Amino acid sequence: MFRQRYPNVALDESRMIVNSTRFTTAGAALAHVDLALRIIRGRSPALAALVARYLLVEPRSSQAEFVIPDHLAHADPMVERFECWARRRLAQGFSLAEAASAAGTSERTLARRLQSVLGKTPLSYFQDLRVEHAVHLLRTGNASVDQVAAQVGYSDGVTLRALLRRKLGRGVRELRRGG
Repeated sequence: MFRQRYPNVALDESRMIVNSTRFTTAGAALAHVDLALRIIRGRSPALAALVARYLLVEPRSSQAEFVIPDHLAHADPMVERFECWARRRLAQGFSLAEAASAAGTSERTLARRLQSVLGKTPLSYFQDLRVEHAVHLLRTGNASVDQVAAQVGYSDGVTLRALLRRKLGRGVRELRRGG
């Protein structure tokens, strides 16, 4: 019925969220939630995680504070492989060649796929994951800012503080208080 009504639209039934040049669309029951989280995640993965946490009916105590369930975040196996690789090596740093190899693809294909699914470059998404993890560590532990910075791959606390202020508009004290 969709194809008959909209013959000029390339319908991709294999994906929940589809990004095109000008539009992001979603289909299926409750897809508006997936679509909203995708749009929010493109601007701020931390905010998307917070929104997802409030939207989920059943709390998941085993789930880290800033992790969005994979089916809400994206349903692309290559992106999932990249994200798993990235989360395991936040402290080691980023290598596009290693990331592509871990995702089982070429550097160019990985970059195109992340841009299509998440609206970000692999490096940008890697940096977002670092920030998310740093915020989680600051809110849930008592490690110093320098220790947290080292755990997420930054050289010192000054760099992390500046990044948090730039990306989130909040300082370490605010984040530790849950703000």
